[in-house]
Amino acid sequence: MVDYVDEIDYDLLVQKSLRNVIYYALKIAEDQGLPGENHFYITFRTNFPGTIISKNLKIQYPDLMTIVLQNQFENLTVRHNNFSVDLSFGGIPQTITIPYEAITYFADPYAKFGLSLTPENEDDYATQDEQIAEPHTHNNSAQNAEVISIDQYRKK
Repeated sequence: MVDYVDEIDYDLLVQKSLRNVIYYALKIAEDQGLPGENHFYITFRTNFPGTIISKNLKIQYPDLMTIVLQNQFENLTVRHNNFSVDLSFGGIPQTITIPYEAITYFADPYAKFGLSLTPENEDDYATQDEQIAEPHTHNNSAQNAEVISIDQYRKK
């Protein structure tokens, strides 16, 4: 049931719908892997409530971080409010958890598709130390992930 509102916030409804696009794209990748040449660039707010990254990554990326899901990721787990994935940073495998509301940009360059998003509770979030986890190590041979700038993919 929807809470009582004085007026319909269509911008908010559109943002929620766009986040569903991300959910379903990630769900496809979780279920069958990334088809063909598809790959995802995901920029998210590292200090958004519910975001779980290592202390080292939080220090290196205190506000925004971009990850690439292409060939070098494992254990993608897609939930209704967030997703988690294992990536390797500097040779150290780590699990990160990202709420969909923390995502500010999602793109699939191969499909020439991109979304710019506004966090739903942008004024309500702040850096929260309890969300910073120590690196979760794995006994697999994940390759190093590369954090890159997505500026070259944005429209000017």
